[in-house]
Amino acid sequence: MTAKLKDEIKQVKPFASREQEAFLNLQRTADAMMRGLEEGLRPSGLTQTQYNVLRILRGAGENGLLCRQVAERMVTCDPDMTRLLDRLESRGLVTRLRDRRDRRAITVRITREGIRLVSSLDEPIAALHRRQLAHLGDDRIRRLIGLLEDARQALD
Repeated sequence: MTAKLKDEIKQVKPFASREQEAFLNLQRTADAMMRGLEEGLRPSGLTQTQYNVLRILRGAGENGLLCRQVAERMVTCDPDMTRLLDRLESRGLVTRLRDRRDRRAITVRITREGIRLVSSLDEPIAALHRRQLAHLGDDRIRRLIGLLEDARQALD
């Protein structure tokens, strides 16, 4: 298995450590999977972070979420949530409403058009995930999830 990544990135020297090899494998795999997601989202005109926001807001229901709550739930951090929401709002996919009592609090809600768009992507994205990972089988996917969660927990 070691030779495969080394060949892909045309590395001649051995990896400095198993940890480095694992990290680079994870990074390479995540990049390949994200490219697949970006390709799947391209027809909708959404980025993966915009798609993530729409899924979060759809799950939040009619009450919506405060901007900071959306940011906390993101799979990947986006340092410019305001600009991200600006783009979605300009497309009519979300609305924002400032609280009258606390002007700093802004509630974000998904629109019907946003729900329609994100719902139209459910099956194509699920099919993409199946193409990317189903070949591993259920037991190996469960182990992978556990390993990734363990690695992330150690970072907290």
